[in-house]
Amino acid sequence: MAAAFPALTDVPDPRFVMVGDGYRIATYEWGPDDATTVLLVHGFASSARDNWVNTGWVRDLLRAGYRVLAIDQRGHGLSDKPHEPAAYALRTLVTDVEAVLDTYLADRVYYVGYSLGARVGWEVAQDLAVRVERVVLGGVPDGVPLGRLDLDQAQAYAEHGTPVADAATQNYVTLAERVEGNDLRALLAIAGGMRISGTVDPDPEHAPAQPVLLATGTEDAILEGSRSLAAAAPNGRFVEIPGRHHFNAPGSRVFRESALAFLAE
Repeated sequence: MAAAFPALTDVPDPRFVMVGDGYRIATYEWGPDDATTVLLVHGFASSARDNWVNTGWVRDLLRAGYRVLAIDQRGHGLSDKPHEPAAYALRTLVTDVEAVLDTYLADRVYYVGYSLGARVGWEVAQDLAVRVERVVLGGVPDGVPLGRLDLDQAQAYAEHGTPVADAATQNYVTLAERVEGNDLRALLAIAGGMRISGTVDPDPEHAPAQPVLLATGTEDAILEGSRSLAAAAPNGRFVEIPGRHHFNAPGSRVFRESALAFLAE
């Protein structure tokens, strides 16, 4: 009998992991416990369902024989959504990932992240190098994550409905409102937290040493920055995602198939 796989949009009930500062992180698990684990970490204003389930990643990883763990990063999905920027330092997002791995007793994982999840992954791959064996980073930002967002305009929109004039900021607002359950004020707190915590560019002088695949859309403004980061990694390689920009690259078959081939090596 052929193995049964979940429907494209099936998501199990979340398991909540309590992290160091008392917030709850929603996590999801698929597949056999004894298989190699792939950890999926989504991008800004997205969620595990939006970034990885609806786009076919979980389905294809299960078909390839992996155990899959996914998280809703704090401020997203079914996780807690504090409104204080101080709750969203990059280092805090990294320790959230570590807490999830500890809870699931996951000592050996492959990490797949997109956008904000990729920026977090650049740090996770180094801080938890003995546990993270291969890394896929899609759309990893060059510069401060969400640095192109005009916080004043976005906050005026969130609080008073003032129209947003800046095109890049409007793209982020549209993205935030696209996903059911998003809390715009929490998402803006994430952008503020990245800035006050002193988050800077991914450091090419301290790149992950394990095999790393970076992938970015050909229509994404960060394309060349991502390519440079891949060149800086001792075991890095780069894939262009044809015809995709930052906000629709996760749904690309090319991205998905390139990542699956890389993980299988």
